[in-house]
Amino acid sequence: MSTETTSGFKRELGLFDSTMIVIGSMIGSGIFIVSADISRTVGSSGILLLVWLITGVITLIGALSYGELAAMMPKAGGQYVYLREAYNPLVGFLYGWTLFLVIQTGTIAAVAVAFSKFTAVIIPSFGTKNILFSPFGLNISAGQILAICSVMLLTYINIRGLREAKFVQDIFTIAKTLALFALILLGLFIGSNAQAISANFSNIWDAKWLHISNGKVDWVESLTGFSIVVAIAVSMVGSLFSSVAWENITFTAGEIKDPKKNIPRSLFLGTLVVTVLYVLANVAYLCVLPLVGNINGTDVMSSGIQFAAEDRVGTAAANLFFGEPAAIIMALLIMVSTFGCNNGLILAGARVYYAMAKDNLFFKTTGTLNKNSVPAKALIFQGVWASLLCLSGTYSQLLDYVVFAVLLFYILTIIGVFILRKKQPDAERPYKAFGYPVLPILYIILAAIIAGILLLEKPDYTWPGLIIVLLGIPVYFGWNYFQKKNIN
Repeated sequence: MSTETTSGFKRELGLFDSTMIVIGSMIGSGIFIVSADISRTVGSSGILLLVWLITGVITLIGALSYGELAAMMPKAGGQYVYLREAYNPLVGFLYGWTLFLVIQTGTIAAVAVAFSKFTAVIIPSFGTKNILFSPFGLNISAGQILAICSVMLLTYINIRGLREAKFVQDIFTIAKTLALFALILLGLFIGSNAQAISANFSNIWDAKWLHISNGKVDWVESLTGFSIVVAIAVSMVGSLFSSVAWENITFTAGEIKDPKKNIPRSLFLGTLVVTVLYVLANVAYLCVLPLVGNINGTDVMSSGIQFAAEDRVGTAAANLFFGEPAAIIMALLIMVSTFGCNNGLILAGARVYYAMAKDNLFFKTTGTLNKNSVPAKALIFQGVWASLLCLSGTYSQLLDYVVFAVLLFYILTIIGVFILRKKQPDAERPYKAFGYPVLPILYIILAAIIAGILLLEKPDYTWPGLIIVLLGIPVYFGWNYFQKKNIN
């Protein structure tokens, strides 16, 4: 029996491959870094773990809800298709537009920058301070060039075909999952120390928000009542960014074997594995390092999780059981992690632009497959834009843009589960959202609260993200106008 599908894609991704895409796309560099910023915002070991638990619960509920849509519409493009069918082509286009401008390409750029940042730990000449040239006053560093090269290499591998891309995905995801698990075991059973455990677990709910500017603590805010909710929501920028991209598997539905069963299963298995690993990693950090630290600390213990050098919490923890080689060991681990993460993101994202092109909502040329049955031109478009983003902004700026836009469309998509139950009551649903309607409603409420607080507390980046989404409205009508004009 042929593996070809009517669309020209090849169904070569089994349950294992699909789960590797979910896990690999989620685990990048965030779990090794963002707990430092979360700790400065909440100042409490109990709330640090609560932030990761809430993030995990939200992610699992979201994945279980998406499973219904994925089983119902197993088509290339995934979330874009769900939004188009639940609402209208405009909403689908706004998602695809934002995915291309910010969500997918912004995440690819942020992960690529992280890859180069940790490469510089081993090869300092790839550091961001090594400026190679400055065209038009824009400083371009060796690290940015390396980030772009990593994006281009992975784009090339994906152009070669799905078999090559899934091989890279499987190998790198297995490697980084085992390495992260080993780090957790070392922290829990070998590197744990009484000093850190006593400091972190004697009063786990004493929460303080450290407000920092210009490398100094301006003031310390004791958190009580609603201020704790605000602090949790703000700190979840990091944990959510570390947990996004699970939906990428839905983009590749046209290439998955038995997609009606394997997409929901891979969503559940992948997000569950990552959630457990993330929570355990933070427990391990707390067993090894004190959460509260001194901004002027001179070693890993005095700096604590809050002020780990350059926020590299994973490296600080590893330093206690590997000593001086820890920085290099962790840098290698994060290089493997980010490289594998970007392979999954690059593989999946291009399928959305392909689906949009088939609806005449993206450049027509991206709606074609090459001799290897992959959307090569969509991959190239994506790679070029992501490379340009590598030259602009910092990791944290891209992170803030991405998280808000992702949350917005997560909410709309899960509302779409309710809409499609009304619009298409007789449609085949091989899998139905777990806990419907309670859990999907809970997701919508929690995600909306977080998004609203981010709009108020981080306006410099979240509002521009919203504006990017809204700018897609005139672009949509302009695109349709010119499309019809060309036809006539």
